[in-house]
Amino acid sequence: MSDLFRIEHDSLGSIKVPAEALWGAQTQRSLLNFAISGDQIPIELVYALALIKQAAAIVNNRLGVLDDKKCSLIVEASSEITNGKYDNHFPLRVWQTGSGTHTNMNVNEVISNLASQACEEPLGSHTPLHPNDHVNRSQSTNDTFPSAIQIASVEAISTKLLPEIQNLIQSFDKKSKDWEGILKIGRTHLQDAVPLTLGQEASAWRDQIETAYQRIYSSLNELYPLPLGGTAIGTGLNAPSNFDKEIAKEISRLTGQPFSSARNKFAIMASHDGLVNTMSQLRMLAVSLLKIFNDLRLLSCGPRAGIAELKLPENEPGSSIMPGKINPTQCEAMTMVCTQIMGLDASVALAGSAGHLQMNAYKPLIGFNLLHSIELLHDACKSCRISMIEGIEPNKENIQKDLDQSLMLVTALTPKIGYDKACEIAKYAFQKDLTLRQAAKELDYIKEADFDLIVNPKSMIESN
Repeated sequence: MSDLFRIEHDSLGSIKVPAEALWGAQTQRSLLNFAISGDQIPIELVYALALIKQAAAIVNNRLGVLDDKKCSLIVEASSEITNGKYDNHFPLRVWQTGSGTHTNMNVNEVISNLASQACEEPLGSHTPLHPNDHVNRSQSTNDTFPSAIQIASVEAISTKLLPEIQNLIQSFDKKSKDWEGILKIGRTHLQDAVPLTLGQEASAWRDQIETAYQRIYSSLNELYPLPLGGTAIGTGLNAPSNFDKEIAKEISRLTGQPFSSARNKFAIMASHDGLVNTMSQLRMLAVSLLKIFNDLRLLSCGPRAGIAELKLPENEPGSSIMPGKINPTQCEAMTMVCTQIMGLDASVALAGSAGHLQMNAYKPLIGFNLLHSIELLHDACKSCRISMIEGIEPNKENIQKDLDQSLMLVTALTPKIGYDKACEIAKYAFQKDLTLRQAAKELDYIKEADFDLIVNPKSMIESN
């Protein structure tokens, strides 16, 4: 049985750790004390912390506080972690200390033990690297953990989410161009309104997402300044001179992103307003997508008892009891994702406002919700684009029927005969089940030739 465990030590004493685990005492204590749900710290956040350890080692070596061998060992171990080689050695839950210290130490301990393995020293010996003295040199969880959230968020947004949003924009742009000649009736308050083209309707969806894209892109400007070098509370205690600027440059070099050293580390460590802002822009994207996909769900409802102006791809059966039923399932998945994002944003906003004095103790929640939101939005946008948007077709017959029988085409008569008479024509047509042309003729408010010239849906959409 003793072969299954080894004894590791920290400032509180000794503790049993699984023999093959690369983590150490502090990670093991967290596993025992915080067995709360299955929500694990996102691996992207672990990779960002490992990247920080790599950059810190390089800068500490350059500034003369870490020797070449220790630097090389940290760099090698950190690189292996960021390459995904040891993902199963980072088991900690999101629901832990609010600073994220347990996860920071998890990374420190794994790097320390990887170095021990490389040098044929026992796991847990802290030889040749001590997790605090060497791997965590010139750092504190209070500056590394929020920096890791910023780095991971910038990377995920830049390399995954924004490109996929751009793909979605292009898909709607194609639909807008393909449908630019299809006249249809507009709707306000879910009631008939004046006409537009299906292409114009799709252009609104495209531009709504484009605006959300720009908001998210702009929010990254607040995430580039890093608090690294501030150590415990922003003063930089125990970090060598110029460490903050040098590590920001090194991380920028390693990531290819324009990270910099935060001008006021007290501000960015005591609160995480930049992260809260980015989360709020993800929520704004969710707001836009929820509106758009509810539009698509309405316009495709039917196929015979609804609007049915759009035909969505038939991907899977829709009912366990009703044969032949097809449901707008991609719309439903997207709208659930958007609703979830709004809830995650509310939690991040509360967490961001709930810090005290020099530190916010909700860091793991903020990082988890932000990175989870990025993942959800990326995956939902890709799924909906491939499985639905690209395959949507207009139901031209229904579109034309709704346009022909709309009473709101009467709006074009208002400049000629006035609002009151135009209103009377619409009401008379509805009550008598007549066309607008028939009603106008019976009421004798306008000549038939003038009516035909004015009540022309094509000319009505060209007024601008």
